[in-house]
Amino acid sequence: MASFLYRLGRTAFRKRRWVLLLWVAVVAVVGFKGLTATAPSDDSSSMPGIESQKAFDLIDQRFPGTAADGASARIVFVAPDGQKVTAADNRQAIEKTVTDAAAGSQVASAVDPFQANAVSKDGSTAYVTVAYKVTAKDISDGSKNELQQALSDAKEAGLTVETGGSAMGAQTEAGGVGEAAGVLVAALVLLVTFGSMAAAGLPLLTAIIGVATSMLAIAALSSAFGLSSSTGTLATMLGLAVGIDYAMFIVSRYREERGRGHAPQEAAGRAAGTAGSAVVFAGLTVVVALAGLSIVGVPMLTKMGLAAAGAVLLSVIIALTLVPALLGFWPNAVLPRQLRRRNRTAGKSDEQHLATVTGAAGGIKESRWARFVLRRPLPVLLLSVIGLGVLALPVADLQLGTSGDEAKPTSTTERRAYDALAGGFGPGFNGPLTVVVDAQRAPDATGAVNTIAKEIASTDGVVSVSKPRFNQAGDTAIISATPSTSPTSEETKDLVHTIRSERSGLETATDATFQVTGTTAANIDVAQKMQSALIPYLAVVVGLALLLLLVVFRSILVPVKAAVGFLLSVLASLGAVVAVFQWGWAAGLLGVEQTGPIMSMMPIFLVGIVFGLAMDYQVFLVSRMREAYVHGQSPGRAMVTGFGHSARVVVAAALIMMSVFSGFVTAGESMIKMIGFGLAIAVLFDAFVVRMAFVPAVLALLGHRAWRLPRWLDRVLPRVDIEGEALTQSDTPATQPDQKPLETAGI
Repeated sequence: MASFLYRLGRTAFRKRRWVLLLWVAVVAVVGFKGLTATAPSDDSSSMPGIESQKAFDLIDQRFPGTAADGASARIVFVAPDGQKVTAADNRQAIEKTVTDAAAGSQVASAVDPFQANAVSKDGSTAYVTVAYKVTAKDISDGSKNELQQALSDAKEAGLTVETGGSAMGAQTEAGGVGEAAGVLVAALVLLVTFGSMAAAGLPLLTAIIGVATSMLAIAALSSAFGLSSSTGTLATMLGLAVGIDYAMFIVSRYREERGRGHAPQEAAGRAAGTAGSAVVFAGLTVVVALAGLSIVGVPMLTKMGLAAAGAVLLSVIIALTLVPALLGFWPNAVLPRQLRRRNRTAGKSDEQHLATVTGAAGGIKESRWARFVLRRPLPVLLLSVIGLGVLALPVADLQLGTSGDEAKPTSTTERRAYDALAGGFGPGFNGPLTVVVDAQRAPDATGAVNTIAKEIASTDGVVSVSKPRFNQAGDTAIISATPSTSPTSEETKDLVHTIRSERSGLETATDATFQVTGTTAANIDVAQKMQSALIPYLAVVVGLALLLLLVVFRSILVPVKAAVGFLLSVLASLGAVVAVFQWGWAAGLLGVEQTGPIMSMMPIFLVGIVFGLAMDYQVFLVSRMREAYVHGQSPGRAMVTGFGHSARVVVAAALIMMSVFSGFVTAGESMIKMIGFGLAIAVLFDAFVVRMAFVPAVLALLGHRAWRLPRWLDRVLPRVDIEGEALTQSDTPATQPDQKPLETAGI
């Protein structure tokens, strides 16, 4: 492996113009295909295997022309204090608003609230549901403007008018300022780490090229493979993250090899052969985690995972080819100023040059910490495990769900509409349950439907049940049941299970069956599906990663330690998410105005993304330790040496990711805040607690045992030279005929 990548790095450096032209051609072809491809399809909300999805499919089948997932907007009217919406002036203004809203070009229906019994008992609140012929994504800006214009009469009459529903989903507050600040912080971290504008800019440049190429490829393949517009979300996030990391690892090792006196081409080859080997296997572990999303059984997640895996593979290829090629154009620009001014360091040993390249002060501090861990490994290990274990305790109370308008800031009209409806009609009004009754086999379809409706109405926790709405054939009906509790409460979840448990008895009595769906029931089903898939997903990902790390490090205990450390960081970060977003601890500091269940897909996303970043840090950090051990150092000394060489870069990579992810915490959406906070805190725990404390402490305690492998297993496993041992055995002098010295290296 190391020898092959060494030759690849040297070739890319020497043939840099051809490599650059090849990448320009690839980007041009992919760009042309992507920009001329048909628009991505609608986001697929299909969730096979859950009852609510089966009910949606039944509605589409039995009620043709009625889109079960069609967009809707809910207009809420609240009378001024002391008045009622039924007053003549208020009623006239509301009816005029309904008439204007119903005339919208994409509107299917809008019913007068006074005819639909959509007025609260105290007369303070009324609402109208505007149903659209299209999905939320396909609503035009003109239709939204028509709806806003329709509200003017009611507002002029003094009524408070708020709007919610899926049609208003685009009206969210972005966190653009925070995200931009995060990118600026990332650039600053790179600049401080490398002390060179070129060295800081090169990883950013290649990462952006990789992400842009990946997104264009996804666009080009969208029609052929049914990729939706959201498929590239995870690819963008992870492609940027690992793209920066991988390029930074190569550049860092290149600078180190130059500090040892190697000429530019030789340094590029050695960087690709050593750090490049770590990049290859780190990338493979990330691909394993992303491809593992397919076991969840959600088509959207499968496509997102495979697209992100492609982006990661592209980042690996760019790091091994384009980065050495660009180093060939500017071999000295990425070096620190001290090394470029060779006259200031004349007479220093190679080790002193190395300290100059990697940052002398930083290297000393890192070695001091490593030596401290080596002297006191047990206390460091116990403190790290106990600390992360305590932070993980809230996971025991994890409640998965999907937050709606109730989690949005009070500054949004959707949140105010939600609160107004809850105040006027009860907390369960915002999350009605849709019951689809299939009475095709019943002798008396109408009687069967009425019996089921009556039984549901008598269930504890149900406030009211609507009149059944039959299809044209008269064999299927839709009933709306309003719970007494809010959509995200545990009581509503229990109510859904209770209604479904009554099905067998009612089916026997009426020869009809029913299914429970609607947004609330769908959210409950999705949460259960995600929760049941989490353990199998973890098992597959960690199991396959153990096999890869076993091949990389030729050790049993090192991969096991890596898996344990990853689980500690993931559980601790999930615990922190639960404490903030579910329990409300320090929620005000993050601008979280409403606590509730954790987003259903959050644990899966967190596991996949954090696993990828954690394995990056694990492979890059521990491979340097194994490299020193294989080259003859004692276990303790190898740990200190590897730590001193790579910890600075790992810390920089972690700070970059934390700054980028933290930028999302400033977003207005609670869901975006949750993702940003969860990822940032997970990187914090993994990089600064697990990699900087847990890992060296375990290695110090294990000693030689950390690197042992049974002989029979050693014979079976394929050999990959990730440590660059072959390069050491055939060590090439710093200057060969085809290599120029530092002062005259071509730019």
